[in-house]
Amino acid sequence: MKVLLLSAANSVHTLRWANAYAAKGCEVHLVTQHRPLEGYAREVKVHRLPHRAGLGYVMNGPQVKQLVALLRPDVVNAHYATGYGTLARWCDPVPVVLNVWGSDVHEFPEKSVLHRSWLLRNLLGVRLIVSTSEAMARQVRSLIDEALPVVVVPFGVDTERFKPAPDKPKDGPIIIGTVKTLMPVYGVDLLIKAFSKVEAVLKAPSIRLRIVGGGKERRRLEQMVREDHLADRVEFIGAVSHDRVPDELRELDIYVALSREESFGVAVVEAQACGIPVVVSDVGGLPEVVAAGESGMVVPAEDVEAAAEALRTLISDPELRERMGKAGRTRVQEHFEWDHCVDRMMTVLQDVFANKAIC
Repeated sequence: MKVLLLSAANSVHTLRWANAYAAKGCEVHLVTQHRPLEGYAREVKVHRLPHRAGLGYVMNGPQVKQLVALLRPDVVNAHYATGYGTLARWCDPVPVVLNVWGSDVHEFPEKSVLHRSWLLRNLLGVRLIVSTSEAMARQVRSLIDEALPVVVVPFGVDTERFKPAPDKPKDGPIIIGTVKTLMPVYGVDLLIKAFSKVEAVLKAPSIRLRIVGGGKERRRLEQMVREDHLADRVEFIGAVSHDRVPDELRELDIYVALSREESFGVAVVEAQACGIPVVVSDVGGLPEVVAAGESGMVVPAEDVEAAAEALRTLISDPELRERMGKAGRTRVQEHFEWDHCVDRMMTVLQDVFANKAIC
C-alpha cells in the first residue's frame, strides 16, 4: 500500500506514524510544510511544501494536487483537521483518512462561525475520521451529526522504551511530577497548589515536586512556587527531547495530570507504562486511559483539595503505589501497546483503500 502522509514533520507523533507505516511495508510519502525532525527512516520519502505558516495551508494546495497526481497514492492519511485537513481537500479522488488531534476540533470551531464552517468543510470532505479517544470522537460526532464514520485508535506507547526503573531505591525522597508543556490548559498551576496543600499538612522534607516541560507559563509558575515558599522543594527541569522522556518519568514516584482539557493523555499512558501510579482530572480522554482505583486516581477538574487528598493517600501508602504502578503497566500492555495501535491504524487505512465498510 502506498500512503501519502499529510502532516507536520516537526512532530514526534508524525515521525512515529511515518516510521511505523514504513516498518509495516508501506511506501510512505510524507508531505509537509514543516521542517522534519531527525529520526525518519530512510524509507520515508519527505516532500517539503514551499509555503510556510498559516497561509501555507491555502497556498500549498496546488502543490499537493500535483504530488497526488505524480505519486498516485492508494490512500491519504492527513493529521490535524484544520491545517493539513485543509490541504487534504486537494487530494481528490484519493480517499482521505483524517486523524484529529484535539484543539483542532475543540478550540478551533469555537473561535467564530467562519472557523466552524471551515472545519466542517474539512471534516465532511474525507472518507473517515480517526480519534485517539472516545471523548474526542463524541466531540467530532457532535460537529458532523454522524455524517461520517469516526473510529477510535489510541496513540500507543512502546513498552520496551517506556518501562519501570530496574533498581529504584525505596528509601529516597518521594518525587511527584509531570511532563507537560507549561500552558494553562494543562493545569500545572493546580498541581503546584495541590502540592502546597500536601506539604502544609505532611511537612515531610522527603517530598519533592519535579516539573518537566517548557512553555509560556514557566515564569508565572515559578513565581507561585516562590510565593508559597516551596523553592527548595520544587524543581523546574525545562523542555526535554522525547528520547529523554522515559528517563524523566522513571525519576517520579507519582505522576500528575490535572489538565483542564485533554483529548487523550499520551503522557499519562507513558507514565503508567513506566509503572508509575497516576492522579488525573476527569476531563476529555484522561479517564479513559486510567483505571480509577486500580492504576491511579481520577479527581474532579479544578478540585485542588481532591487532588491533594489523592496525593496524600499515595504518599502515605507505598504498597498502594506499587500495586497501582503494576496495574497501570499491565493496562498499557493490554490496551495501549504501540504495535497493536499501529496494526489497528493499518487496518483502517487498508479497509478505506479497499473501500470496505468500517464500524
